[in-house]
Parts: sequence; structure tokens; C-alpha cells
Amino acid sequence: MKLSTKGRYGVMAMVNLALYDHEGQVALKQIAEHEGISESYLEQLIAKLRKAGLVQSIRGAQGGYKLAKSPNEISVGEILNALEGILAPVQCGDNVNCCHNSSCKVKPVWEKIHTAVNDVVFSIYLSDLIKE
Repeated sequence: MKLSTKGRYGVMAMVNLALYDHEGQVALKQIAEHEGISESYLEQLIAKLRKAGLVQSIRGAQGGYKLAKSPNEISVGEILNALEGILAPVQCGDNVNCCHNSSCKVKPVWEKIHTAVNDVVFSIYLSDLIKE
């Protein structure tokens, strides 16, 4: 399983918002410059994070973005799910992509990997990342 730039850059952007959470909103340009990410690409990611209820936008000359919840309430798993979708090593068991669903001998392996990954990413919060 490999995360795309959406997931990696999205987590980096959210860490930036968490770092400045006490100061209010942050301009996307500031995050883009700090992380070396295209501002237009970052806008696409922030739109998905906003739709997921993780980010709020502030309009106006001094506008920008801020976290919709406290850093200790937003997990890396939530961010990745908003940007990447379900984190699974393979698309398995949906009966659409797998004709061996009921007799699959390796399905338990994929389920264990899926569970292990989710256990990790949903146990790490933005507040943990900004402490380190």
C-alpha cells in the first residue's frame, strides 16, 4: 500500500494548520511556500478536507484556513480517509472486484493488514505530531 501525494501533502498541510491553531487562520500561500507544495494543488486538498469537516475557511482580506476541531480530535486516519478513501492493501471482498470472495485463502491476510494500518493511523492525532 502506498499513499499518494494527496495523503502525504494533506497531512503536512494539516500539521501546519495545527501548529498555528492558537493564532487563528493560516493562508494557503504560507503553507504552500513552507512545504514546497503548489498552491493550486493545496487548494484541491483543502477543499476535500473542508468537505470532510476537518478544516474551516475564513473569508476576507485576512482570511485563510483553520482546523474545524482541536488538534487532539483530528487523527491522521481521518485526514487520509478524506483524501485517499479507505486505506486497504487491496480491494477485497466487495464481490465486484473479487470472484473468489467466499473461498479466498489470503483474504484474512489483507484484513489483518487493513486492521493494523487503521489501528496506527487512527491512534495518531495532530496534537501528537506537533509535539514531536
